[in-house]
Parts: sequence; structure tokens; C-alpha cells
Amino acid sequence: MKIQSPLSYLPYGLRGRIEQSPDLMRILNNISWLFFDKFLRMGVGLIVSIWVARYLGPEQFGLMSYAVAFVALFSVIAGLGFNGIAVRDLVQNPSETNTTMGTAFALQALGGLFAFGLTMLTIGFVKPDDGMAKLAVSILAFLMVFNATDVVRYWFESQVQSKYVVWTESGVFLFVSAVKIGLILAKAPLIAFIWVLFAQGLVIATGLIVIYSWRGGDIKAWRPRLYRAKTLLSDSWPLILAGIAYLIYMRIDQIMLGQMVGNEAVGLYTAAVQISEVWYFIPMTITASVFPFIIQAKKKSEDLYTQSLQKLFDLMVALACIVALPITLFADWIVTSLFGLAYHLAGTALSIHIWAGIFFFLQAAGGKWFLIEGLQKHSFYRTLSGAVLNVGLNMVLIPTMGIVGAAWATIASLACASVFFNALHKRTRPLFRMQCQSFFFINRLLKQK
Repeated sequence: MKIQSPLSYLPYGLRGRIEQSPDLMRILNNISWLFFDKFLRMGVGLIVSIWVARYLGPEQFGLMSYAVAFVALFSVIAGLGFNGIAVRDLVQNPSETNTTMGTAFALQALGGLFAFGLTMLTIGFVKPDDGMAKLAVSILAFLMVFNATDVVRYWFESQVQSKYVVWTESGVFLFVSAVKIGLILAKAPLIAFIWVLFAQGLVIATGLIVIYSWRGGDIKAWRPRLYRAKTLLSDSWPLILAGIAYLIYMRIDQIMLGQMVGNEAVGLYTAAVQISEVWYFIPMTITASVFPFIIQAKKKSEDLYTQSLQKLFDLMVALACIVALPITLFADWIVTSLFGLAYHLAGTALSIHIWAGIFFFLQAAGGKWFLIEGLQKHSFYRTLSGAVLNVGLNMVLIPTMGIVGAAWATIASLACASVFFNALHKRTRPLFRMQCQSFFFINRLLKQK
């Protein structure tokens, strides 16, 4: 049975107008598949995650969240910052596809092994007497070795064919969700849920290879080359450092809460963050789909390139506001209705943290601009500044304000790293101007009418 694109369910007249533009059709079709995947995860995933959180309680749920956040800090080392770089090179140099993929795969496998060792050394230092935390981290950290199969994801993104990745990940996700429900009903211990997370990552990695081969890809044709490794690492090392800094200011709050307050605070804060960040798939999905076409727009003309970027930034701000306003108004009710009264203190943190989404949306779009312009070093500098600011603010605010202080620290550091630091250098000021103009998207829409 042929699986239909989500666009096939649009009204015939609207679908017909879209089909008149092949490029627009490819973008929207790719976005529709990615949105289908993320909405499926947002719906089923959030329900199952809430069920798990209710079952485990703030303390154990906080411990699991701490382990996930801790491993995430080292995952950028395993990925080597290749995502945007590899997609860009696969689009611009299709004749080098097998060399690019073979080299990226080999480097990411080595990066995963190195990241695993570094993770184990670090958790042993910060949690020397917490056997459960060390076990959970070790299980999840070993998954970074298998993340080398992400090169398949890069290839499908470069071909604007993300539906095949969606099929793989959605199928695994639904099965794992059913397993988690079974564990809850069987009253399984915390470690069982950790092993399920490991199994999910391993099966997805295997599935990506299988579906790549099914679509005609030949893994045997991948050819790691030293010259290609040099160019990939030369382009990506600023992104590796930027990614580490980015994860610090996106995840260090959970780790610092665990160290300074306790696992229960991590559980409460994670409940708020899960609702706030569940929407973050929106900018990632849109920017991943339009990235190849923005590259092509720059080749045609600077005006078309700038106009395309401005429209993207306008869309990011509009969508972020649409999400943030209702959640702010009903934050307490949302948290208690979903997670239960044990998590009621997370409502205030949610009403604050949700506004970080505006700056995350802008950063997701801005990150593509840095790649196209070849300004990865500037991307690292601004992200590093945001990470330092976030750590400093958390040290000041968490002891006095707890999870609410962590939420304010996230907003302040994300705003500076994604927008305001772009004003400090003349090469990034064009991006700063476009981002600032996006806050006035309503005025431009009214003028167009």
C-alpha cells in the first residue's frame, strides 16, 4: 500500500495551486512529513511522557531527566557539528556524496566513542557516590556511538525527502511508546525505562541504514578520505564548540538544579520544560526543509536571498507568539491537569520559560544564515557568551528562586545568544537587523494588504 503525503488531504483547488510550483511543492511536502512526525510525537509522546512522570514521581523522573540532560551535553562531540555542514556539502557537491557520507560516518563513530569515554569520566567526578545516576548515564551515553548513522538523515534532508526518516522514526517511536505503557502497567523500576530509551536509539540507527539501502543507497560505496575529513572538520569545529555551548545554556539548568537543589526540583522543572519545548520541532522542521532552497536563492540574487530570510524570520516570531500567549495564560491549569498536583509548582516556571521560544525560533533560522555565510566562528562566539551568561545567572538565581530562577536565566541567555550579541560585530549586524524587523511582522503584513 502506498503511503500518501499529508498534502494529499488538502482541498483539491489549494493542492492544485501548490502543485504549479515544483519547488514549493517539494518544500511543503517535506515539511508536511516532518510535521506529521513531530505532531505524532508531540501527541503520543507527551501523553506517554506525562504518564511516565506521574508514575515515577518528581524524584525518580528528575533523576532520569538529569541523566538525559547530562548525556546531551556530550552528544555534540559525537555529532561533530556535521548536520548543517554535511547537508550543505551534499547539496552543493552531489558528485562527492559517497566520500562525504563515508567520511562523516567514520568521524562520527570515532566521535561517539570519544564522547562516551568523556561522559563516563565526568559523571564519575560529579556524582561519585550515586550509583544509579552513573548507571543511567552510562547506558544512555553508549548510544552516541550509534549516532554515526545520522549521515543517512543528512542525505535525505539534502534530497528534501525526509518522509523516509519519518517512517522509520515514527514506527519505532510508536512501538517504544507501547512498551513504556506496558512497563507502567507492570510497575517496572526506573532502570527499565532507561533501557527502553537505549533500545529506541539503537533500533532507529539500524532502521535508518535499512531504509537508506531500500531507497537504493549503497553503504559499500561510502569512501572515507583524509582530505575530506580535513575539510569537514575545518568547517565544523566552530559548530562543535558552538553546539557544546548551546547545550550548556539549554540544558545546564537541569544539571545545576540537580546539583544545587535536588532531583525533585529537576523533575518539576523538566515538566515545565517538556511543555515549553515540545513546540521546538516547528522551527527545526521548517528550516531543515527550506535550507536547500535558501542556498539556491543566494546563488540567484542577494535580494531574493534577503527577502527569503526575512520571511522566514517573520514566520518564526509569529509562530512563537501564537504558542506562547495561551500557554502563559493557562500555565498552572495545564501543568496540574497533565502532570498532577505533585507538579503544581512547575506552573510559574512554565509561564516564564515558554517565552524563550521566540528566541529559540529565531536562533534556529539564524543558524542557517551563519552556515550559508561561512561565519561558524561568530556562531560559536555568540553561543559561548550565552552559555557563560546562563551559568552565571543560574548560579545567582537558582539558590534564591529555584526553578523560576532557572527559567529566567534561560530566557536572558537565549535572547542574548540568539539576537542581541549579533549587534556587536559588523558582519553579523545584517542578521541582527532582520531579526529585529521580524518583531514588526504585523506592520509589514498590513502594508502588503
